[in-house]
Amino acid sequence: MQPTPLTTKPHYPILDGLRGVASVIVVAFHLFEAHSTSHFDQILNHGYLAVDFFFVLSGFVVGYAYDDRWGKMSVGGFFRRRLIRLQPMVLMGMVIGAICFYFQDSVLWPAIHTIPVWKMLLVMLIGFTLIPLPISMDIRGWQEMHPLNGPGWSLFFEYIANIMYGLFIRKFSKTALSILVAIAGIALIQLAVTNSNGDIIGGWSLESSQLRVGFTRLMYPFFAGLLLSRLGKLTHIKNAFLWCSV
Repeated sequence: MQPTPLTTKPHYPILDGLRGVASVIVVAFHLFEAHSTSHFDQILNHGYLAVDFFFVLSGFVVGYAYDDRWGKMSVGGFFRRRLIRLQPMVLMGMVIGAICFYFQDSVLWPAIHTIPVWKMLLVMLIGFTLIPLPISMDIRGWQEMHPLNGPGWSLFFEYIANIMYGLFIRKFSKTALSILVAIAGIALIQLAVTNSNGDIIGGWSLESSQLRVGFTRLMYPFFAGLLLSRLGKLTHIKNAFLWCSV
């Protein structure tokens, strides 16, 4: 753990490493998904849960980095810091998505000549703000709220969690936060048990059932991570990165 130039707090390289492991799992999950016919023959069937692990990490890091700064930091200052941290990758993702969409020639979604360029550019510009698009504006035909950067849905929900934290949840006591996490956990279990598909996949569409999945997947892991940052104690474990990755 070494202090960074921007903060006096120790940096945890293991969290960066675990985020990388989770990213590889998500990529592998989608690659295998393209060659499967159902959940029963899909390799890494639950690999999508690495996204939920991202939410846990984000909640932990936000609590660790900002919980003790509120005496000298305003809500606006917090939001500005989070925008600087997150927004550049949002912009880059949308630009790369637009370039790939313009030059692609795939049978999986409409060719560019069937979509007006102005509409693609409009979708990209709106995507810069992470404001979710209605299904009527989906130019790929997959009912995504961010057609040019599908994974943008998770950042949309992460922004919501950051806003909730900055406005009021940061003021929660450990008891109040524990109650919130418990309620969110019950909601997540209910979704997992009652979902007809037997999973909790979803959250990327501006549609009521998908929004429910998105908020349910967000609330428990993000604020459980925040609670962990307040309750957890540093523990040294030999080969911790290896064990956590496994």
